[in-house]
Amino acid sequence: MFFYFATAMMISYLLGSLSFSIIISKNFNQKKDIRSLGSNNAGFSNMLRSFGFLPALFTFIGDFSKGVLAICISSFIFENFNIFIKNKIFFLILSCFFCCLGHMWPCFFKFNGGKAILTTWACNFLIDFKISLGLIIIFLIILILSKIISLSSICAAVAYPILVFIFEKNTCKYAFLVALILSILIIFKHRTNIKRLIRNEEKSIKICKK
Repeated sequence: MFFYFATAMMISYLLGSLSFSIIISKNFNQKKDIRSLGSNNAGFSNMLRSFGFLPALFTFIGDFSKGVLAICISSFIFENFNIFIKNKIFFLILSCFFCCLGHMWPCFFKFNGGKAILTTWACNFLIDFKISLGLIIIFLIILILSKIISLSSICAAVAYPILVFIFEKNTCKYAFLVALILSILIIFKHRTNIKRLIRNEEKSIKICKK
């Protein structure tokens, strides 16, 4: 039983470790590691600023797809094998957690990755669409008001365990704890952004026109 659980979590982590911003930036015409440009973050928003719309779009598709794939595989394992965790939502939230761990600390790229906002959203798109919808609404509202992606991401991260509690409290109370830990890790990954926000030095979104 534990073997199938460990397999699902390992697959989720390895899929999360496929950092498409790093892969695409290293193979783009400049062949530069995204972690050496802009905000030094391996994520969609830095790709948008540093490389432009098309590379950022491919990053978005890749990072979104790996989150969806992780949940699909974990869902298949849960439904077809004898897992000691009996609650599917809890199992899938754990899969989301490990996928996001892979994105933030990817084993393929020296454990230096992104901040997992997009990956979290993608995973929850299949876990519970209401949670995913809530995250994107909060993100877009703050982005429209502030024009600052990092602030929007932080607010979405804060809202994530709250949304899980609201929509899944009758399904699994432990899902909230996993979501809370993931939220704390995402906010931790934004610590330099938070310092710049406090100093009023955080830049608003600008798209590279390359």
